[in-house]
Amino acid sequence: MSQGSDARRVARRFQAGVLATNSARLPGYPYTSALPFCTDPQGRIVVLVSHLAEHTRNAEADPRASFMVSPLGADLQEQARVSLMGDLAVVEDGRVAARYLRFFPDAQRYLEIGGFRHFRLEPRSVRFIAGFGSIHTVAGESYLAGEHPLAEAEEGILGHMNQDHPHNLVDYCRHVHGVEPREAAMIGIDCDGFDVRADGRLLRFDFKSEVRDAVEARAVLVALAKASRA
Repeated sequence: MSQGSDARRVARRFQAGVLATNSARLPGYPYTSALPFCTDPQGRIVVLVSHLAEHTRNAEADPRASFMVSPLGADLQEQARVSLMGDLAVVEDGRVAARYLRFFPDAQRYLEIGGFRHFRLEPRSVRFIAGFGSIHTVAGESYLAGEHPLAEAEEGILGHMNQDHPHNLVDYCRHVHGVEPREAAMIGIDCDGFDVRADGRLLRFDFKSEVRDAVEARAVLVALAKASRA
């Protein structure tokens, strides 16, 4: 795998990060805050922001922004982390919005209130720290995944797995993460892996290599089911 795909895979493991925009109120100073996020099929950061938020005013005046994805803990310097720099813009894509709500269903109430919009960061440069002393700068286009047919098949795959194979999802959780939830639901699948909500906890499952369409996804999921029962 390339450094770009490695950085993208790190970003997909997290559900919260820090957004920095250029302050319109105090020009020349960055404004930062922590936000929940998901990634779109290509790996772009997607956040939900109110029209009253300072980030919205900042982005409307200057779209340049950065987003940091990092673990917390005493061994921070040893952990992989990613900072993405690029342009922040409103995204009006029903598929992206639906994906965000699967990760954060409570956000539905904000959408019902009104005035909230999804923003997406188009990366220009990515700083990827794979661990202590392993530092890389990756071009935005090298970070992004291709536009694979899997994105269009995502909702169908989720429906099939959750309706017909919930027992396999429980097996995946036990085999890969060592937990056996009472309930498990697949909430997202992309070229790098898939996400499962297991008793309220989000678990990430990485693919060994990129999966580009539904046929490849089925083969990988069937193989994982067999491995989980072995």
